[in-house]
Amino acid sequence: MAKVKIRPIGDRVLVKHLEDKEQVRGGIIIPDSAKEKPQEAEVIALGTGKRDESGKVIPFEVKVGDRVLVGKYGGTEVKLEEQKYTLVREDDILGVIA
Repeated sequence: MAKVKIRPIGDRVLVKHLEDKEQVRGGIIIPDSAKEKPQEAEVIALGTGKRDESGKVIPFEVKVGDRVLVGKYGGTEVKLEEQKYTLVREDDILGVIA
């Protein structure tokens, strides 16, 4: 895995969406503009962590390399060196795929 030059801050998590295989329906290839954003992603980097009222850092429930489900419309897309990533809050992660 290549070193990413983005370091999330706070409770943000950097994820890379896992692309679905090319969809063909009845011999017609579905264009990228008509495809839904995939919900499955891989955790690439973790932020500095959320803090509680006393200032103590709350540990993340996910770790780098986890495959997770994220909301379709959550996060902020960023593009770095021709690769698309999404910054999401840990609360926007719906679950970890076992």
